[in-house]
Amino acid sequence: MITKLTLTMEDSVIDSAKKYARQKGKSLSDIVENYLKSIATPEDTTEKLSPKVMKMMGVIKLPHDYDYKKELGDALAKKYKS
Repeated sequence: MITKLTLTMEDSVIDSAKKYARQKGKSLSDIVENYLKSIATPEDTTEKLSPKVMKMMGVIKLPHDYDYKKELGDALAKKYKS
């Protein structure tokens, strides 16, 4: 069942959120719903990271504009190039 919800917040926050939603190709309602689902999920259902993975977190610093999908595509194209 879908129910309407009214939220009250600053205009600037709403404008920024709408812009973000447009850039992602999603509705603002969808983004808010998914966010609320993510914070409402019980913590015990989340996967625990192994100590080795935790140790590696933050080791590599990448630029903010790093496009991993492009890099992966380039690497795969190079690997499978005839």
